[in-house]
Amino acid sequence: MNRLSPVLVNIQEPALINPDIMTKLFFLYLRYSKYLDDDFAADGRSLFGYFIENTERLLPYFWVVFESNTMRPAGFVYLDKISGDSNTLHSAEVSACFFKEFWGGFTYKTGRKFLKICFETLGLVKLKAQIYPQNFRVKTLLKKLGFKKEGYLKSETCCCGKLQDIEIYALLSRQCECGSSRQ
Repeated sequence: MNRLSPVLVNIQEPALINPDIMTKLFFLYLRYSKYLDDDFAADGRSLFGYFIENTERLLPYFWVVFESNTMRPAGFVYLDKISGDSNTLHSAEVSACFFKEFWGGFTYKTGRKFLKICFETLGLVKLKAQIYPQNFRVKTLLKKLGFKKEGYLKSETCCCGKLQDIEIYALLSRQCECGSSRQ
């Protein structure tokens, strides 16, 4: 089982930070940052500073995923590039990162639970994911969750000093924007 919990992070108020969890998540981010960000993300800041600032910026759309039995952090998932207005969210880009021991069935179950939060609780109409083409594990997971490939951006960014292509996957909710059921 898994549990998603919103993160309370405020670098100005250390009482809100769980240092143990944030440290584990930061090291998880470091391990897989080459799949999460391009060479331009940190913009000269320290990676730790970038990670904390980015987490704060993404609130309230940054969640820590816990293994229910042990309450160990399994990873994190967040929404970015959200479009809509103050009353209605329309679309967002999803990113996630999990410790390797949780890859597979756990990430699939978490993805299903997260999609329910996005579409039923937040009311999103569309979720997007941008991934590097060589990230076959994530592509497989996205397809299994119902995402469809929408585009391919050639030499879109730089990662690890090399030009990098991006694939865009998306999933529409079962409800159309007008509120009627999709067929």
